[in-house]
Amino acid sequence: MTQRGSWKVDEKKLSQKYRTDVGRLIRAWKNGLSDPEITSRTGIKPSTLFLIKQDIELAHRRYRLAQKNQAQTPGG
Repeated sequence: MTQRGSWKVDEKKLSQKYRTDVGRLIRAWKNGLSDPEITSRTGIKPSTLFLIKQDIELAHRRYRLAQKNQAQTPGG
């Protein structure tokens, strides 16, 4: 059962996958830091940062699609 607005990225899983603190990166993006600023401050390669961002966006798209499909099914 999913609720509207309750989507959260699995930071722990992504942190293990990329061996970095993904929560810290998300906070930096929310604070308005650009990707070059984040890479210079954290030492993460730009390509790795790009992959992390892609994974987060893909997870969000999948969540939204699942919500849409759930809303379209009768009785759901």
